[in-house]
Amino acid sequence: MSDINFVLFDWQMIAIVSLFGYLLGSIPFGLVLTKMAGLGDLRSIGSGNIGATNVLRTGNKKLAAATLLLDALKATAAAVIADRVFGGDAALVGGFAAFIGHLFPVWLGFKGGKGVATYIGMLLGVEPIMVLVFAIVWLSFAFLSRYSSLSALIATLVIPVALWILGLEEAAIVTAVMTVITYWRHKQNIERLIAGTESKIGKKG
Repeated sequence: MSDINFVLFDWQMIAIVSLFGYLLGSIPFGLVLTKMAGLGDLRSIGSGNIGATNVLRTGNKKLAAATLLLDALKATAAAVIADRVFGGDAALVGGFAAFIGHLFPVWLGFKGGKGVATYIGMLLGVEPIMVLVFAIVWLSFAFLSRYSSLSALIATLVIPVALWILGLEEAAIVTAVMTVITYWRHKQNIERLIAGTESKIGKKG
């Protein structure tokens, strides 16, 4: 009977944490902040994306930085709160759910951001040292290639491998799934990288 109760509790935990993480992650901070600043609907600007990169296209760097920070911290908060309440692997569940919420927010017809900031925020809440690894990889490839998207894609590819090497198999599997989704969300960037038409850091267009 105790084993049955444990399994039931585990599924209840997953359901509760997933819903909480998803709803927290689905808050479209980029859209909210730009509307509050009187810049109109972010979805009608540039790429139509709700993330920090598109907020930057409004010309407001402070607003873009705030969007980046908040999009990251909502996944961090989901992971940390889940860990405090349930412990165990709840942080992974909460962080992953927030990542999914950012990509597919119910409030916006499931059309959200690309997830890099929320990916980093999830790492901060689950394995903070991985944020440093992500930053080192991103900065290195950004310096060499001048492509922000390529640098982010390579960094998300390195993270699951690094986690696996460290013996953190559960985190490695979850981030591997997140990496696959991130690549899918960046399919247009990948096509432009292959075609040589992707915008470089510091250049418009």
